[in-house]
Amino acid sequence: MEWLLLIGGAFLAGLIDAVVGGGGLIQLPLLLAVFPSVSIPVLFGTNKLSSIAGTASAVVQYSRTVSIPLRIVLHASAAALLGAAMGAAAVSFLSTQVLKPMVLVLLLSVAAYTWFKPNFGTDSVSKGDIRWPRLIACAIGFGLGFYDGFFGPGTGSFLIFAFVRIFGMDMLRASASAKLVNLATNFAALGFFLLHDGVLWKVGLAMACANVMGAQVGARLAVRHGNAFVRQLLLFVVSVLILKLSWDLFSL
Repeated sequence: MEWLLLIGGAFLAGLIDAVVGGGGLIQLPLLLAVFPSVSIPVLFGTNKLSSIAGTASAVVQYSRTVSIPLRIVLHASAAALLGAAMGAAAVSFLSTQVLKPMVLVLLLSVAAYTWFKPNFGTDSVSKGDIRWPRLIACAIGFGLGFYDGFFGPGTGSFLIFAFVRIFGMDMLRASASAKLVNLATNFAALGFFLLHDGVLWKVGLAMACANVMGAQVGARLAVRHGNAFVRQLLLFVVSVLILKLSWDLFSL
């Protein structure tokens, strides 16, 4: 029964994560519930092992049908790799609790902006007047990479929002671009956990297979149903994140 839950959860996490991110909201609670005696860093590493397989699979699937602006995204990914490594290292020195109120405000802002602008991300908009686009991409990648390594919730949603708002991408291209950046941050985080605490290899690899299948379904759904589908799922995942963070903050 526990294996069915883990595999089913990994599949659903891969599906959602391939579109707008947020798969960790499903996988991590499952791992914590099934393995209460295992240390949290090991479970975090196991979650990353599963997620990275699904993310890589989604990137391949998107690249076949969606034009990813590599000039921007590769710079953001390289900076995110460095940022995520530094963020993971910073966990030892800083408390993630200080970030929760700030992240909650940012998520509320993303949800409100997306909700009240129904055309947000429905079409690509030329942003040819942006000065230093690669530098801006690096700043976005490093900042959100650091956040992902340090804390994490909502990284995919923030990336999609940034790519749409700053670079004028539509939701589908922004989602595909965010997956490539997420791949870099996942590599950095997984490397950190492998070097320090390790992972549950058998569990992680089994969940990785399910995550890949879910990611394939999610990427295909996003391509088939387009920007409106990505927008709706983004609002849903951000809303769930808002509820979760609010519960964490105010239940205390």
